[in-house]
Amino acid sequence: MIKSGVALLFLLISCCVQAQQDPVLMRINGQEVLRSEFEYFYNRGDSLIGGKGTSLNKYVDQFVNFKLKVAAAEAVGLDTTRSFRENISEYRRQLAKSYLTDSVVREYAARQMYDKMKENHHAWRIEASQIFKYLPQSISNSSLREVESRMDSIYKSLEDNAASFDACVKLYSDEKKPFWVSWLQMPIEFEDVAFTLNKGEISRPFFTPEGIHIVKIVDREEIPPFEVMKRGLLNKQIHCLEMDEGTEVLVEKLKKEYQYTPNEVGISELFTKGVTDETLFILGGKEYSGKDFERFKATHSAGLRRLLEEFVTKSVLDYENERLEQKYPEFRFLMKKYRDDTLLLAITGQKVLEPAKLDKEGLNDYFKQHRSNYYWKTVRYRGIVLHCVTKRIAKRARKMLKALSEEEWQNAIRLIFNKEQVQVQFEEGLFAPGDNEYVDDFIFKKKQSKPLLSFPFTVLRGEKEKGPRSSEEVGGRLIFDYQNYLESSWTDQLKAASKVQINQEVLKTVNNH
Repeated sequence: MIKSGVALLFLLISCCVQAQQDPVLMRINGQEVLRSEFEYFYNRGDSLIGGKGTSLNKYVDQFVNFKLKVAAAEAVGLDTTRSFRENISEYRRQLAKSYLTDSVVREYAARQMYDKMKENHHAWRIEASQIFKYLPQSISNSSLREVESRMDSIYKSLEDNAASFDACVKLYSDEKKPFWVSWLQMPIEFEDVAFTLNKGEISRPFFTPEGIHIVKIVDREEIPPFEVMKRGLLNKQIHCLEMDEGTEVLVEKLKKEYQYTPNEVGISELFTKGVTDETLFILGGKEYSGKDFERFKATHSAGLRRLLEEFVTKSVLDYENERLEQKYPEFRFLMKKYRDDTLLLAITGQKVLEPAKLDKEGLNDYFKQHRSNYYWKTVRYRGIVLHCVTKRIAKRARKMLKALSEEEWQNAIRLIFNKEQVQVQFEEGLFAPGDNEYVDDFIFKKKQSKPLLSFPFTVLRGEKEKGPRSSEEVGGRLIFDYQNYLESSWTDQLKAASKVQINQEVLKTVNNH
């Protein structure tokens, strides 16, 4: 009874000490978030929550939103699907590789990666300007070829006149502003191209999961000393390197740590008879018997002595693998982050990305309500320019166009004026100043045009417009804005239905304890 009381007392003391070392920072709908978890996310500067340099108070708000969305994903069972479980399991398997090897070997491989980056003049941080076209996942092959061809044409023009890059950004890009970005913050397809360019250099068109890019490096910062980059390099090894070189070294260390003790009696009987019911060894206080070995042997083939060595190695690594979350806070937080990020992306897809693509009515309503946001900097002219062989034909054409809708114009010209011989040349579209000399002359009054030699009588029909008529004419920027609107509305709904408590005293100790 006394021993039980003493044990309980020690347990209580231990819990109190742990609570003091890692206090509860916030409660979100009753779920506790410890200071250590928040600090991990905050210090990483994760772009899914808030980038590096985000103020603490702003990050708290973004972190709460992040947690509410993860909880929303759990509420609809996204964490129970087979694909999710398999995804998390595979990530853990890959992540564990870097922990189930000797740290000296890991650091050596990280150093090699660092040296290669230096050799390839890899940047640490870049300021990039880009001609970027967003490509939805549902894009047709013909539309994709059209966008790719247009970007190739833009790139060829830049080869002759690189100084026009900024003008091309304004005219063609869905992303207008230059931006700073650090290594490991962008898709690897972007990093492989942009981070190896020199200041002022322009890339060829290339694809990422978001779309197609032509990037110009406005400025770049060279990679810092190895110690600054080591953590990121070690994490990158999880996906890039096999770490089997250090396994043998690690196993020997773990044998000592977990007090591996072979049982010579059981091992001797195994080698003599080929089987045994005796204990073969003890690891971390747990006995591994001949029956355990038989199950291992059934799925492996080698000599008996080699099989026993492999069984011991596997048992040691499995024992360590089961304790990674407890033993390494970094491992635990990486798993937590990957799990939560995966759920966030899944629920955001359901609540934001898919509706933005599929909800045509909602997209049109949003466009109508925010039409002025998409006005062009200069007024454009939407209409048709006709060049006629005679003045009489020009008068007939003008009168005919007034009586018809825009959709009927081209067909009517072909049937009435150009059926037997071409009496009217025409160009229909949306014209900005500088696109068409006749529009510039007749509509914008900017410069005098010269009549066409065989078609000297020019007629225009149309009207000036401040901006696009429909959502289809805006393209990727509208979809992006609508996504932001949907996400903001959804976030507000989650916050309104939630209870969030933040311990301000604990918040003051973040990164200061």
